[in-house]
Amino acid sequence: MIGYVTIGTKDMEKAKAFWLELLEPLDAKILMDMDRIALMGSAMDQPMLAVCTPFNEEEAQPGNGNMISIAAGSRENVDKMYAKAIELGGTDEGPAGERMPSFYIGYFRDLDGNKAAFFHMG
Repeated sequence: MIGYVTIGTKDMEKAKAFWLELLEPLDAKILMDMDRIALMGSAMDQPMLAVCTPFNEEEAQPGNGNMISIAAGSRENVDKMYAKAIELGGTDEGPAGERMPSFYIGYFRDLDGNKAAFFHMG
């Protein structure tokens, strides 16, 4: 159902580098790069993550209550990808762990303060 999600950035090159390295285990690559926006994912017909500088040319701001949750495929991948986010300069918003039966998730913020999480159900 979701085609892509867009998050704002103050520095496109840093945002692309952060997210590309972080999403490497999910075979993500830049699928489209058009100056102020870059879409990343495994294929154009799959959900994608876009980083962009805001169209209105005002400073990018993370939303309160907004979060991107990315299926990691396994608990092990949640652990690895959450740790990688922190290693790349992201900040902890709740370490990887089981929040309720069969729901495993790790929360972080990217370099621009956007909240994100890697999760696995089952």
